[in-house]
Amino acid sequence: MVAGSVRRSEVLVATAAFIVLLAGSLVRADEAAIRRNLSARIPDLPRIDEVRTSAMPGLWEVRLGTEIIYSDADGSFVVEGALIDTRRQVDLTEERETGLKAFDFDKLPIRDAVTWSRGNGSRRLVVFADPNCTFCRKFELLLSDVPNLTVHTFLIPILGDDSTAKAKAIWCAPASKRGAVWRRWMVDGVAPPAAPACDTSALDRNLVLQQRHGIVGTPSLVFRDGERVSGVMTSIALEKKFASLTSLRR
Repeated sequence: MVAGSVRRSEVLVATAAFIVLLAGSLVRADEAAIRRNLSARIPDLPRIDEVRTSAMPGLWEVRLGTEIIYSDADGSFVVEGALIDTRRQVDLTEERETGLKAFDFDKLPIRDAVTWSRGNGSRRLVVFADPNCTFCRKFELLLSDVPNLTVHTFLIPILGDDSTAKAKAIWCAPASKRGAVWRRWMVDGVAPPAAPACDTSALDRNLVLQQRHGIVGTPSLVFRDGERVSGVMTSIALEKKFASLTSLRR
C-alpha cells in the first residue's frame, strides 16, 4: 500500500510539473502571437515593450512605452481604455501607467543635465525644459529667490530648430560654465555664445527619457520623492514642497 501510494504521489507530482511547463509554453506562445499579429495588423503601432497577463482573465496587457492597451490571447482584438477593479474601486490602467511614468530620482542620469546651485545646495530639483519655453523662463526667474538650491535641468529641445541650436550651444559650453550660460540666457536673455562642436548625444538621451516617462510639456518638475509637477509652481508652493521633503528625512 505504501509503495503504491508513493508511486501515485510521484505520478501526481510529475503531472503537476507537466501542467506548469505546458502553461509556461502557452504563455510564451500567446505573447509571441500577440506581438506578431498586432505589429502586422496595426502598422502604425508603436514598438511593443512588454506583454503580460492582466488582472482580468483572458485579457492581456500590452505595454507601448508608458501606454497600456489590452488584447485577447492572439492579438485578434484590441481594447483601449480603463480596466477597473470594481471590488477595490481602482482604475488599474491608470495605476499601471502612473507607475511606469514615475521617476526614481536617485537613478536619473544627472550627467546629462545642466546643473547649477546656490547656497549649500541641499534642496535638489530636476527640471525638464526647452530653451525657448516662455514658462520655463518665468520659472527660472522665480528660482532666483529660492535659497540653498541645486537644479538639474534636462534640456529637451521640443519647440523647433532654434531650440535645438540653443540647447547644443549651451551643452557645448565648458562643463563648469553650462549652468551660468543657461541662467544668463533664461534669466537675462543673453544668448549662449558660439561654442566648438561637441558630443550632444546627451540631448538625444534626454528626449528618450522625456518620452519614456510621458512628459508632454515644459517645464516639468521632479522632486526627491519622485513627485512630478507640470508647469510653473509659485514660490509658496515650492517652499511648502521642500519643507515636506525635509520633514520626511527626519
